[in-house]
Amino acid sequence: MIGERRRFGRTGFAVTPLALGTSSWGAPRDGESDLDRDRRVGEVGDAFFAGRLATNLVDTSNIYGPAPEGPLAELLLGAAAARAGSGAASGLVLQTKLDRDLATDDFGADRMWRSLEESLTRLGVERVDVLYLHDPEVVGFESVMTPGGAVEALVEMKRQGVTASIGISGGPVDMLQRFVETDLFDALITHNRFTLLDRSADELLDAAAARDVGVANAAPYGGGVLTGRPEFAGSYGYRPITEAQSAELRRLAAVAERFGVPISALALGFSLREPRIHTTVVGASSLSSWNRATTDALAAATAPAALWDELLP
Repeated sequence: MIGERRRFGRTGFAVTPLALGTSSWGAPRDGESDLDRDRRVGEVGDAFFAGRLATNLVDTSNIYGPAPEGPLAELLLGAAAARAGSGAASGLVLQTKLDRDLATDDFGADRMWRSLEESLTRLGVERVDVLYLHDPEVVGFESVMTPGGAVEALVEMKRQGVTASIGISGGPVDMLQRFVETDLFDALITHNRFTLLDRSADELLDAAAARDVGVANAAPYGGGVLTGRPEFAGSYGYRPITEAQSAELRRLAAVAERFGVPISALALGFSLREPRIHTTVVGASSLSSWNRATTDALAAATAPAALWDELLP
């Protein structure tokens, strides 16, 4: 299951059920030097380009891993690609995102072209496979859809061939559905809105499926709470967890314990089992964290049907 390839909607690509996310590739860990960080993250990048991970899709962004020398995720990914060179595995899919200027929230067309150039330079490539407009909720649907605006720039990038497919990536599901319904986008990334604790993206997934839009579901662990790790217990999707979510989490944990399956495996399996989702983005900045995700995926794949019947009444 993990290594299979699925048609990624109308993008023209075939992708694995798991995608490698790079949003955590920037900050050093406690007591870790920048060199240690680069080595740890570099091992993941090298394994990806060598085809040793159970994924062929890597997801990054112009703003992931902010640091004084510039966002690090694309830099570290580009360095790994350069080390692989002509020996990189075949069939790999690279996607990144156009981002606003974080200092000014500039989301105009000129900023989108600068964002693209910055990303291509860091990644060391002339084009990317899928290019997304990232977090348009910062300025709103109307602002980025205005003639001469960010969306028009993104469409032009596809026309010029600097990307094969274009997509939309953000948070609020109602806004994302408006974008999907324009039928301009080949792909969609939604995060934290289709998990064991939040199904608010259900209608959005229907809208995407009706238009053959490739769907990547990010943050299947809800920002960490669905890993079962105590340090994440008080929040969901980077906000304080609600009473209702806490109650549901206790029920889910009881089911997981009764069947002897980690709740993290159930959280990931929930996304992997959904036919409207083509790939699930799991952030990993070390080989050990990626290996935990693949272990979760395997555990979910072998979980008994009775577990899912009880989990999803």
